[in-house]
Amino acid sequence: MKAQITSSNKVYGGQNEQYSHFSETLNCEMRFAVFLPPQATNGERVPVLYWLSGLTCTDENFTQKAGAQRMASALGIALVAPDTSPRGAGIPDDPEEAYDLGLGAGFYVNATEEPWRRNYQMYDYVVKELPELIESLFPINDRRSISGHSMGGHGALTIALKNPQQYLSVSAFSPICNPIACAWGQKAFSNYLGENRSSWEQYDATELMKSCEGCVPILVDQGDADEFLIDQLKPESLEAVAIERNFPFEYRLQQGYDHSYFFISSFIEEHLRFHAEFLT
Repeated sequence: MKAQITSSNKVYGGQNEQYSHFSETLNCEMRFAVFLPPQATNGERVPVLYWLSGLTCTDENFTQKAGAQRMASALGIALVAPDTSPRGAGIPDDPEEAYDLGLGAGFYVNATEEPWRRNYQMYDYVVKELPELIESLFPINDRRSISGHSMGGHGALTIALKNPQQYLSVSAFSPICNPIACAWGQKAFSNYLGENRSSWEQYDATELMKSCEGCVPILVDQGDADEFLIDQLKPESLEAVAIERNFPFEYRLQQGYDHSYFFISSFIEEHLRFHAEFLT
């Protein structure tokens, strides 16, 4: 597997780099960012935290706004942030160019419907192709955790719940916890997966938690001033199932915080310390 470096910046003793590569899974050129802490640049194989971003975002939102590199450097954890959808000439998009479907809105599912099926296989890309590429290129070991924001929080939760053998912990900021019950999820799933709602449940964290045999430790932060809290995110649905099933789940409602990266940057160090308990 090959990837071409497109930028590199030293930060907190490590290297923040951006790469492009051709994805066999998505049938297009893709981009990802990686932060290698000083330990990795000195030859040590380090654990990794994958970050999945939200609607309209790219890898750059996290790497430039979250401020995660300082604590990742101190803890010796690599960071990997993929893009949020396939992109490029010929990649299907929402006919009306809406922000919540198509480009920048892959929802971390494997699409089964046309015209999305050829390119929108973000679940397989994140779970299979990307980790294989990362571990072949960088001094990263097989200890992985995953995190994300909004749509990416949904992706992180569902991927960890479906693959507990691959991830040691999961966290999320403002995740879409019950997408089959909100407008964002219903629009995306009906287009990508079709009208059979039973197929939607495999990408819904609340539904997955009802039936999974167990789960990795989970941390969820949610701002109570988030404009999407009531209609789109629905963390109370996930919390209720976690409590009922006695899963290792911590939900923190943070007073006054909204849906932005100001919120993420305020608590990202706590999330990294949470993951470090299991990664290092």
